[in-house]
Amino acid sequence: MPLFHQENRDRNDRTRQLYAFYEIAHTLVDFAAAMLFLVGSVLFFWAAYETPAIWCFVWGSMFFAVKPTLRLVREIHLLRIGATERLARAQE
Repeated sequence: MPLFHQENRDRNDRTRQLYAFYEIAHTLVDFAAAMLFLVGSVLFFWAAYETPAIWCFVWGSMFFAVKPTLRLVREIHLLRIGATERLARAQE
Protein backbone atom coordinates (compact mmCIF):
# COMPACT_ATOMS: atom_id res chain seq x y z
CA MET A 1 0.00 0.00 0.00
CA PRO A 2 1.40 3.46 -0.87
CA LEU A 3 2.28 6.20 1.58
CA PHE A 4 -0.38 8.57 2.97
CA HIS A 5 -3.36 6.22 2.57
CA GLN A 6 -6.08 5.98 5.21
CA GLU A 7 -5.95 2.19 5.12
CA ASN A 8 -2.39 2.24 6.53
CA ARG A 9 -3.47 3.90 9.76
CA ASP A 10 -6.73 1.95 10.18
CA ARG A 11 -5.27 -1.53 9.69
CA ASN A 12 -5.39 -2.58 13.37
CA ASP A 13 -5.15 -1.29 16.95
CA ARG A 14 -1.38 -0.97 16.77
CA THR A 15 -1.47 1.24 13.67
CA ARG A 16 -4.25 3.39 15.13
CA GLN A 17 -2.25 3.91 18.35
CA LEU A 18 0.90 4.68 16.39
CA TYR A 19 -0.98 7.18 14.24
CA ALA A 20 -2.38 8.87 17.37
CA PHE A 21 1.10 9.07 18.92
CA TYR A 22 2.51 10.78 15.83
CA GLU A 23 -0.44 13.17 15.67
CA ILE A 24 0.17 14.22 19.28
CA ALA A 25 3.88 14.71 18.56
CA HIS A 26 3.05 16.73 15.44
CA THR A 27 0.65 18.94 17.40
CA LEU A 28 3.20 19.54 20.17
CA VAL A 29 5.89 20.47 17.63
CA ASP A 30 3.44 22.76 15.84
CA PHE A 31 2.51 24.45 19.11
CA ALA A 32 6.18 24.89 20.09
CA ALA A 33 7.00 26.46 16.73
CA ALA A 34 4.07 28.86 16.96
CA MET A 35 4.97 29.88 20.51
CA LEU A 36 8.61 30.48 19.58
CA PHE A 37 7.56 32.69 16.68
CA LEU A 38 5.14 34.58 18.92
CA VAL A 39 7.74 35.12 21.64
CA GLY A 40 10.33 36.10 19.03
CA SER A 41 7.95 38.64 17.53
CA VAL A 42 7.23 40.21 20.92
CA LEU A 43 10.93 40.32 21.82
CA PHE A 44 11.62 42.37 18.70
CA PHE A 45 9.80 45.29 20.33
CA TRP A 46 12.93 45.87 22.46
CA ALA A 47 16.35 46.29 20.84
CA ALA A 48 18.07 44.71 23.85
CA TYR A 49 16.26 41.42 23.14
CA GLU A 50 17.04 41.24 19.42
CA THR A 51 19.44 38.30 19.75
CA PRO A 52 17.05 36.13 21.81
CA ALA A 53 14.31 37.02 19.32
CA ILE A 54 16.47 35.83 16.44
CA TRP A 55 17.16 32.57 18.28
CA CYS A 56 13.41 32.10 18.85
CA PHE A 57 12.89 32.39 15.10
CA VAL A 58 15.72 29.97 14.36
CA TRP A 59 14.34 27.39 16.79
CA GLY A 60 10.78 27.99 15.60
CA SER A 61 11.91 27.39 12.03
CA MET A 62 13.59 24.18 13.09
CA PHE A 63 10.36 22.99 14.69
CA PHE A 64 8.43 23.87 11.54
CA ALA A 65 10.93 21.72 9.58
CA VAL A 66 10.34 18.82 11.97
CA LYS A 67 6.59 18.75 11.20
CA PRO A 68 6.77 17.24 7.68
CA THR A 69 9.60 14.99 8.85
CA LEU A 70 7.32 13.56 11.55
CA ARG A 71 4.58 12.92 9.00
CA LEU A 72 6.95 11.14 6.62
CA VAL A 73 8.47 9.03 9.42
CA ARG A 74 4.95 8.14 10.59
CA GLU A 75 3.91 7.00 7.13
CA ILE A 76 7.06 4.94 6.63
CA HIS A 77 6.56 3.38 10.07
CA LEU A 78 2.95 2.46 9.19
CA LEU A 79 4.03 1.11 5.81
CA ARG A 80 6.66 -1.10 7.42
CA ILE A 81 4.11 -2.52 9.85
CA GLY A 82 1.97 -3.49 6.86
CA ALA A 83 4.95 -5.07 5.08
CA THR A 84 5.80 -7.09 8.19
CA GLU A 85 2.21 -8.31 8.46
CA ARG A 86 2.18 -9.32 4.77
CA LEU A 87 5.43 -11.24 5.23
CA ALA A 88 4.06 -13.01 8.32
CA ARG A 89 0.90 -14.05 6.41
CA ALA A 90 3.03 -15.29 3.50
CA GLN A 91 5.03 -17.51 5.87
CA GLU A 92 1.90 -19.17 7.28
